[in-house]
Amino acid sequence: MRFTLVVQGGPYTSQASLSAWHFARAVVATGHEIYRVFFYHDGVYNGNTLLTPPQDETDLHMAWCTLGRDHGCELVVCIASALRRGMLDDGEARRYEKPLANLNKLFIVSGLGQLIDGAISADRTVTFGN
Repeated sequence: MRFTLVVQGGPYTSQASLSAWHFARAVVATGHEIYRVFFYHDGVYNGNTLLTPPQDETDLHMAWCTLGRDHGCELVVCIASALRRGMLDDGEARRYEKPLANLNKLFIVSGLGQLIDGAISADRTVTFGN
């Protein structure tokens, strides 16, 4: 079975991101596929390369990066949500003349079309957060 996940909560402000990550790990452990993870609203903060949690906490940013890299699933952040929250990749930082980018290169900036495509292409779409 193929899944698309929608993560709407920030990595350390709600349970949404951690729950979604545990769900994703269970999906791939049982032989299913994560097609795409779409980070929306505060969920875009999961792509922040500058996150530095304490050593005794799960590093959700790196956890998502590892999942995307090891299992080939796309990690997509909503461009509108990202821009509002100051989450920029290299291209958007140049476009808006900002001094730096803080979005990990494993995350793709895109629009809601990617969410719709993910819902169409997957057998199930599961949302975590409000």
